Amino acid sequence: MKNQNIIIVATFIMQLVAASVSAQMALPPQVPIWDANKVELKLQKLSDDIYAIIPATAEKETSMGIPQATTGGFIIGAKGVLLIEVMLSKRLYNQEVALIRSVTDKPIIYAVNTSDHGDHCFSNYLLPASTTIIQNEFAKENLAKNYDNIKQFMTALFGANRGIENSVYRPADIVIPKNSNLKLDLGNGKIVELLNVGTAQSPADLFVWMPAQKIFWAGNPFIAESPAIPWLFDGYFLEPANNLKKVYDFLPEDAIIIPGHGRVTNKAGIKYTIDYVEALKQQVEVAVDKGLTLEQTKETVKMNEFNKGYALFNWLHFNFNLPNAYKDISDNKKQ
Repeated sequence: MKNQNIIIVATFIMQLVAASVSAQMALPPQVPIWDANKVELKLQKLSDDIYAIIPATAEKETSMGIPQATTGGFIIGAKGVLLIEVMLSKRLYNQEVALIRSVTDKPIIYAVNTSDHGDHCFSNYLLPASTTIIQNEFAKENLAKNYDNIKQFMTALFGANRGIENSVYRPADIVIPKNSNLKLDLGNGKIVELLNVGTAQSPADLFVWMPAQKIFWAGNPFIAESPAIPWLFDGYFLEPANNLKKVYDFLPEDAIIIPGHGRVTNKAGIKYTIDYVEALKQQVEVAVDKGLTLEQTKETVKMNEFNKGYALFNWLHFNFNLPNAYKDISDNKKQ
């Protein structure tokens, strides 16, 4: 099953790249979705020695529906730093390192990639040789087999000459299997849990949780607050729908949430993702029960109640989220 999943994702990536080049599949309304040559990153202190790294525009533009660059962060422990996300390019990685160095001179001893998408892992090759890289098990396998295809996919969405071409594959040192977690004691009261709950956006998802501080890096599954909707374009729907709800229910009401691509928020701030996914599931189930085709379902399940100004709504909803929901729900009904 693991190999089959790798083949499915690899096939999807190659199809997306080919379709993007031939204009047979709809591209986002703006390419690049955000420009890695222009993004400026900043620090946001969350607690003692715990920081989010967010785009400088995120606080203002998230609620405006403007897609944001990757968020990350770092935790300063007794012996060194745990870095969350290494970013898309050398330019952005260098900004991260400068932000870390503005508050500590301790070495980066761990780097966590929460996804196998390039904006989370393409700068691994720039890390010190002594840094231990941690990924979801699927992420390592998929990157090892499909790195060039993933680079093409990222270039299609984020543009050429953004530093993507320079990325060199560097394998993870530690992997976390599906339905497993890893607990790291960084010292100074900093316990970090890395959670692989299965597919919540893609099979490569990894969550970062600090139980004592109630701080949670949500990665791509919870991409941003309203009006953003999830990016379920990795070919899955029912498993993400279940796991998104499971993760949401796990989080305490007063948790601090760092979404994958937006401003720092709270549990209420990510509820929009849950509401959208649950509504999509319910409405597609009705359409499938009526025997509607995919095209008929697209005409019926427009979900205008969730189209509140997110620039990528139509691209994601009609090209990925809805078709994947239709596929999974239809297949599930046949069983």
